[in-house]
Amino acid sequence: MFEGHDQTIFDLLNERRLIEGSQLELAFEEHKQSGKTFAEVVVNLGLMEKAQLLRAVANHLGADFVDPLPPNLPGDALAMVDGHLARTYAVAPLAADLTSVTLLAVDPFNNQLISDLTFALERDVRLTVGDPERIAALIHQHYGDEESSIADVVDELQSQVEGTEREDVSAADLEQMAGQTPIIRFVNLVLSQAIRDKASDIHFEPFEHDFKIRYRIDGTLYEMAPPPKTLALPITSRVKVLANLNIAERRVPQDGRIKLTIAGKAVDLRVSTLPTQFGESVVLRVLDQSAVQLDITQLTMPPALEESIRKIIARPNGIFVVTGPTGSGKTTTLYSCLKELNSPDVKILTVEDPVEYEIDGIMQVPVNYSANLTFARALRSFLRQDPDIVMVGEIRDLETAQISIQASLTGHLVLSTLHTNDAAGAVTRLMDMGIQPFLLASTLEAVLAQRLVRRICKECRTSYIPTDAVLKQASINREELGDRPFYFGKGCHTCHHSGFKGRHGIFELLVIDDNMRDLIVAGASLVQLRHRAVERGMVPLREAGLQSILNGDTTLEEVAKYT
Repeated sequence: MFEGHDQTIFDLLNERRLIEGSQLELAFEEHKQSGKTFAEVVVNLGLMEKAQLLRAVANHLGADFVDPLPPNLPGDALAMVDGHLARTYAVAPLAADLTSVTLLAVDPFNNQLISDLTFALERDVRLTVGDPERIAALIHQHYGDEESSIADVVDELQSQVEGTEREDVSAADLEQMAGQTPIIRFVNLVLSQAIRDKASDIHFEPFEHDFKIRYRIDGTLYEMAPPPKTLALPITSRVKVLANLNIAERRVPQDGRIKLTIAGKAVDLRVSTLPTQFGESVVLRVLDQSAVQLDITQLTMPPALEESIRKIIARPNGIFVVTGPTGSGKTTTLYSCLKELNSPDVKILTVEDPVEYEIDGIMQVPVNYSANLTFARALRSFLRQDPDIVMVGEIRDLETAQISIQASLTGHLVLSTLHTNDAAGAVTRLMDMGIQPFLLASTLEAVLAQRLVRRICKECRTSYIPTDAVLKQASINREELGDRPFYFGKGCHTCHHSGFKGRHGIFELLVIDDNMRDLIVAGASLVQLRHRAVERGMVPLREAGLQSILNGDTTLEEVAKYT
C-alpha cells in the first residue's frame, strides 16, 4: 500500500500527531526490516485502522475519501477510460460528465497522473482516495489483463497518426503531436513492457530509414517491433514532454527525469537525449526501486564474504571501496550497505552523480557541475553537517580522495566506488592519484571488486559433461571436477530464447589487515599486493566465477567474458 511514499506518510502522521512519536519510530524500523510498506506496517501493528489512515492521506492531498467503494463502476465512467489507460495508470473511473472525470487511484500521490490523464481524456481529472487493494481489484474486474501488444499499437499508429520528418516544425506543432492519444498510448506501452521485462535501459534510435526501439535486459540489447520512421519525432517529443525537456531544442544534448506510475508502481526514469545525423537518440535508464533488491542478502554473495562485508561496514571509521567497470552493480552494493546501516540514530549523507534510488532517512545530494557542486565540494560541506557515514558516488580525482581520507581520519565511515579491474588495482590507483601510502594504509579498510554475469534460465537449464578442451580453458583438472556437470540454457519463452534470465554477482574481497598495510607503506606493486592477498585467503574473481559455473549459476563463456 502506497509503495515508495513511506517517508511522506511518516511525516504526515508525525505532523498531525495521529500516532505517538516513539510508536512511529518503531513502526518505521519494522518497515525497513520487513520490506513491507510503512502504511502496511502501521495498519498491521494496529496503530491505525486502514480507513483512518486512508482518510488522513485524503486530507493531506486535499482529495475526497470514498469508503466503502462501489461493487461495480458506472457504465458512463467506464466508457470514458479505456483498459490500457486504466491499467497503465492504475486508476478506476468513479464518475464522469461532459467536462470532468473522477478517478480512484492506486497511487494518489502521483501528480503526473493528473497532467497525463487530463491530456489523454481531454477533461478535468479529479483523483479520489480509496483502499488501493480494492481499487486494483476493481480495475482487474472491469478491464481484465493487458490485451494489446506493441505490434498492435504500431498498426494503429500507422493509420491514426500523421508524423513528420521536417526539420522546421514549430514547438506548438511538436507539442500537439506529442499530445495525440495514440502516441501517449504507444509510449506508455513501451515503458510498461520495459518495466514488466525488467529492462535496465530503453533506447529510441533514429536511423536513415528506420526508427528502432531496443531494451537492455540482463546486460543484452533486444529489439522491439519498430514503429514507422515518420513517428520518430512525435515519439521522442512525447518522451521529452514527460521529462520536462525543451522539445523545440534538437541541436544539443539534454538530460531529465520522468516519474511515472506503471501498473500501480512508482518508477523513476533518467532521460538522456543526443542529437545524431538522423534525429535525436533518446535513452531512458529505468530506476525501478521495487525491481532492485537493496539488501545485502540479495546480492548473491557467498555467506562468508557477506559476513565479512557486514563486519567491515559496522566499523566506526575507515574507507570501504567497491570497484568494477560500468554496469557491474557497484551502486546497488553500496545502497544495500547503506540500507543495512540506516537507522534513526545514524546520520548518513551521500553525494551522487546522479541520485539513482531514493532511500528514506538518508540525505542524498546530486552533483551539479553547472553550479560548481562537485564531489569534492559537497564532501567538504558534509564534514560540517555532523554525519556518521558518508557515501561518495565515485572517487574521480585527488581532491575527492584526499577529503575522503580526511573524513575517515576524523571518525567517519566513508563508502565509495572506483573504476579498476580488480580489488588490488584500487590500492595502486589511489596511490597513482597522489595519495601518500601511509595515509592510504591507515584509512583503507577493504576493497570489493565485482562483476555481473548472466544467470542461466532456470526454466531451460540443461546439464552437460564438459570436454577436456573446455576444462583446459577453465584451468580445471578432470579429477578435481569429478562427475559434476556444467550447465547452459537451451532457450525458452521465459528468457526470450537467450538461455539467460537475471544476473548473478561474482566478487573478490581484499581486506586490508596489518600485513597488507605494511606492503602498502612499502610501496608494493600491484602484482605483489594481489599475490599476498591470495596468500591471505582472498578468492580472486576468476575463481569465484568458476565456483558459480560449478554451482550451475552461469556459463564458462560468461565468466571468461567478464573476468
